[in-house]
Amino acid sequence: MSEPLRHPEKAHRPDNPVSRKPSWIRVKAPTSPEYRATQRLMRELKLNTVCEEAACPNIGECWKQKHATVMILGSVCTRACAFCNVATGRPDQLDPHEPQHVAEAAARLGLSHIVVTSVDRDDLADGGAEHFVRTIRAIRELAPATTIEVLTPDFLKKEGAIEAVAAARPDIYNHNLETVPRLYAEVRPGARYFHSLRLLDRVKDLDPALFTKSGIMVGLGEDKAEVLQVMDDLRAARVDFLTIGQYLQPTPKHHAVERFVTPEEFETYRALAFGKGFLMVSASPLTRSSYFAGEDFARLRAARAETFAAL
Repeated sequence: MSEPLRHPEKAHRPDNPVSRKPSWIRVKAPTSPEYRATQRLMRELKLNTVCEEAACPNIGECWKQKHATVMILGSVCTRACAFCNVATGRPDQLDPHEPQHVAEAAARLGLSHIVVTSVDRDDLADGGAEHFVRTIRAIRELAPATTIEVLTPDFLKKEGAIEAVAAARPDIYNHNLETVPRLYAEVRPGARYFHSLRLLDRVKDLDPALFTKSGIMVGLGEDKAEVLQVMDDLRAARVDFLTIGQYLQPTPKHHAVERFVTPEEFETYRALAFGKGFLMVSASPLTRSSYFAGEDFARLRAARAETFAAL
């Protein structure tokens, strides 16, 4: 019997040859004992990680340091974004024990900071918001010293979902724009650029003290002016932290890499973003939302403290 198709909605897309990566992007295969130990713990607790599902290039480095980004609400997404390697199809049943297992992982790994993300669950009445809330509460109870970053879906047409997650008071609320508005129809067809912006702005309305974060990929066909406009839009939404990383094509069925942005260009974006008022910026070819998230969060808090001290 043949294996089920991982991306049924992507099957009808024409193949795009996967470009050879430049030297500044190639990484070594993960082999460390710490990586294996983290992998065993994730399997023991029956947890999904975006590190594995999205084929993150930093998995070896992060798991060696026992840093894993947990992906709740199952491993199957209800959307079929052209950039994403997470499986699309009929969603999994919710695991009622998952929030407790995430908290156990945080405690057993001794995490100072945890990133909790999810697939999109358009099939659920609240988009999975209550599951995020239960996960935040479980971590607070079992690993009270761990700071919590949530990277949520857009909760499109899910009334009260954003409010519920924000009220649970994670330490940082992250929602990625992913790309420039012109490319949404082909890259992120199930989402709406201005809805995502409103989500981030709404979080600040609900709790001005809550850090907000968003990220985009480059190399999808955007130009510099469009990236700078996204920065301006995010600052207008009062976003504190911006991440910019290189898009890497997972398979021939995914959106092609239009070009590899050089490290020098990333440094230019980083400088421009700080100039626009972001408190924290991470911009490099291998930057991902959760890459060095704990260290960056510590810098973010320090930056806010310095800003208030200067007033």
